Amino acid sequence: MILKHYIDSFRLRTLPLSVAGIMLGSFYATAAGCYRPVVFVLALLTTLSLQILSNISNEVGDLEKGTDNEQRLGPIRSVQRGDLTVQNLKNAMMLFIILSVLSGICLVWSAFGTLISVPSVTMLVMGALAIVASIKYTFGKKAYGYVGLGDFFVFVFFGLVSTMGVYFIATGELPLLLILPASAIGMLSTGVLNVNNMRDIENDTEFKKRTMAVRMGAKKIKMYHLFLVIGALVLTTVYTVIQNSGMYSYLFLLTIPVFALHLSKVMKNNGRALDSQLKVLSLCTLLFSFLAGLGSLLNS
Repeated sequence: MILKHYIDSFRLRTLPLSVAGIMLGSFYATAAGCYRPVVFVLALLTTLSLQILSNISNEVGDLEKGTDNEQRLGPIRSVQRGDLTVQNLKNAMMLFIILSVLSGICLVWSAFGTLISVPSVTMLVMGALAIVASIKYTFGKKAYGYVGLGDFFVFVFFGLVSTMGVYFIATGELPLLLILPASAIGMLSTGVLNVNNMRDIENDTEFKKRTMAVRMGAKKIKMYHLFLVIGALVLTTVYTVIQNSGMYSYLFLLTIPVFALHLSKVMKNNGRALDSQLKVLSLCTLLFSFLAGLGSLLNS
């Protein structure tokens, strides 16, 4: 079925990253007394649409630049196999742009009851920037993923914008301290991208895709990965200590053994052997978000 090939291009194993920030921000908002299930669902639909848009755009961009080829160590894409055409994917891009716009507008309207207030316009602008960022990672001229800025944009949109944005939409407030757990989600999400880039470092070097892995080299990029994962745990711990909200808030520390195993695998392996760690870190990020959020809610 052709739908199966489209789903392959959606890259389902990356989607937990979209959920993580929305989940954490929503948990924190609920703990603060603002239970907004409609906001959560619409925020989830919006971020999933943006993630799928980014994945499809990434596939088209890498195909057009020659980076997706037989030498790349990741999964063979649908167009490479001849199951879909580039035009099929461009049509899918347009569909998810429309879905992102519609769900984003509904989200803002549901939260603020208007589209023309300062908070509404602010969130709509952030949504528009998120759409542009989703498309421009590798697609088109001056794609920022080819000059090493992918990590920055993932950190900002998957961490700060996702977590703090949904909290603001649900509560109308934006405590500065929330930047700590939001940054943690951003760092873990960046870590998933980093595993992908470590896996493909040789192919990306050949095709002049200047990811952080290519820029830093095989040894230093693993130290960078350690910093991302351990830094996320440290930031969330600092936030929890400052909040002083009770023992349940430390539930996220239960993920340490899984993160430790993941880091061990990353330190010892290269190339194709890293591919399985994409799913591991993605799912562990989702679990981390769930436990951090659940602990906050249980202590509220």
